[in-house]
Amino acid sequence: MDAPNDPSAPPAQPPATAPDRNLAMELVRVTEAAAMAAGRWVGKGQKESADQAAVDAMRLMLDTVAMDGVVVIGEGEKDEAPMLYNGEVLGNRQGPKVDVAVDPLEGTNLTARGAPGAIAVVALAERGTMFFPGAAVYMDKICAGPEACEVIDIEAPPGENVRKVAKAKGIRSEEVSVVVLDRDRHQRMIADLRESRAQVMLITDGDVAPSVAAAWGGTGVDLLMGIGGTPEGVISAAALKCLGGGMQGKLWPRTDDERQQLVDAGYDIDEVLDTDRLVGGQDVFVAATGVTTGSLLRGVRYTPKGAITDSIVMRSRSGTVRRIEATHALDKLMRFSQVAYR
Repeated sequence: MDAPNDPSAPPAQPPATAPDRNLAMELVRVTEAAAMAAGRWVGKGQKESADQAAVDAMRLMLDTVAMDGVVVIGEGEKDEAPMLYNGEVLGNRQGPKVDVAVDPLEGTNLTARGAPGAIAVVALAERGTMFFPGAAVYMDKICAGPEACEVIDIEAPPGENVRKVAKAKGIRSEEVSVVVLDRDRHQRMIADLRESRAQVMLITDGDVAPSVAAAWGGTGVDLLMGIGGTPEGVISAAALKCLGGGMQGKLWPRTDDERQQLVDAGYDIDEVLDTDRLVGGQDVFVAATGVTTGSLLRGVRYTPKGAITDSIVMRSRSGTVRRIEATHALDKLMRFSQVAYR
């Protein structure tokens, strides 16, 4: 099994066995399955059950994808949830060697509460090109779309970023919409953003979807800012790379012990990690399917005979982005998929 990336090494060059077809079209079956499995738990108040259903469905479907994949960005370490663990080998072993980043259910609390914005998401890149965050659970991030990604600066004051983004997009500061996780650690930043007259949209969980929304037109999101999960940061970087947007991140150790673990492992805590540092591959694939309706995707809608899903599918090399609404006959799917959709 390949070892995780050296944190100080430059992004790897794509191997000669780089994918030659759009694997994202296979990945959408994976995220649809996870979303439909988790969708039965929306509003039930049982986040672990929802996460387990999504993980089980995603694992089963990932093993049918034509790839030799290794999980670099796994799910679950933070809250002891069921995992697709780091180092797990996935795929039918007959395709290209790829790094895999997964979040079978981004927004477990959102799903449990029936709140907006939960998604199932998976990303692939050439083997050895995804940033492995080691002991870093959290990352400070700023994400923007194609018009503004060149002007953002994670080390600049929040108001300065608002003004630069407004100028780049040809709008007023008052019209810049910034998504921030509603956490005590962000109170100063929120105050600074409001002082700059930006629109601050507070969310309770799940920052991958708003990161993608910042680069996807018509969502009403211009920026995502603040400290959130490091795995989610790498997945967001993959999606932004496909959409032509960009991000910057800095590892955010929670404790002195965590900081020392990172330093001992060779990480530079002060390094600004840009999109290419987080995902160095040039052939990146991302698929995401809505579980509950949010600014990016509609949630799973059940019908008497099945379900309807809303997904976004993207590939960096071609720049192709597809929006896919699919109708599923669940009784037929369950005959061969082994996923319990009902």
